[in-house]
Amino acid sequence: MSTPPDPAALYPDVAAHGSLAAALRAAADGHLDAVLAASPDSDPLLYASVASTLPHREPLRISASTRERCWSIRGEEPYQGVCLIDGDTDDLAQVARAARAWHDGDSLDDIRRAAPFAHLTGRFEVPDLDPVRLVESEWQGMLQEARELEYPWQAQYQALVEAAYAEPALRALYPFTSHWTLRFSSTTRPSLTLGSPCLSAGGDGTYGVGTGFITPNLGVFTTAPEAAASAVRHLPTDFGPVTLGRPLKA
Repeated sequence: MSTPPDPAALYPDVAAHGSLAAALRAAADGHLDAVLAASPDSDPLLYASVASTLPHREPLRISASTRERCWSIRGEEPYQGVCLIDGDTDDLAQVARAARAWHDGDSLDDIRRAAPFAHLTGRFEVPDLDPVRLVESEWQGMLQEARELEYPWQAQYQALVEAAYAEPALRALYPFTSHWTLRFSSTTRPSLTLGSPCLSAGGDGTYGVGTGFITPNLGVFTTAPEAAASAVRHLPTDFGPVTLGRPLKA
């Protein structure tokens, strides 16, 4: 594996400002001067964060590639730690526009309009942490992820997610994946509750249902709707409604 180039050589303009945070301010042409932006002392040329005025947004994380001239953004909500917005670009001015919009509390759609490279994950913000809305937000993120996957098995996996979403009993549960196996929880992140059947898409075009994410011991089916219906039949009777997952103890 080749040694990555010196960050100062890959990003001479950032090095001239001393940090990625300072370079962002310069690229923003004054629009970030009063905004809390910082770079870590350990890697000031490669990383920066920009705070938001909204308490339900973590600081926007900005990182620079060590192999090619490119910056990535990631914006999360603080309670679950799930990603709302991400994206990659070689235009630092666009990163600065996204950072300003994230800071100002602009809607996710407006951030996308201000900085077209920004990619919305499909999740939406739930400031009041309503479990029902968090469940729907996570489903929307999962449905979009399934549509955007670039794997040979994308269509089969998308069919599995859509079939599960079409079942009201599964749609009411909090979805998550483990090794691309679709699972369900009766609590939201950050503390998931296990106990429901697991759904998987097999490489042979079949769909499995099991008590664990490896073995489809509850049945193998030729269509995704059949598998989803089987998962509903095997749901524990007392599994739900979904409640807010409590933060894990340190």
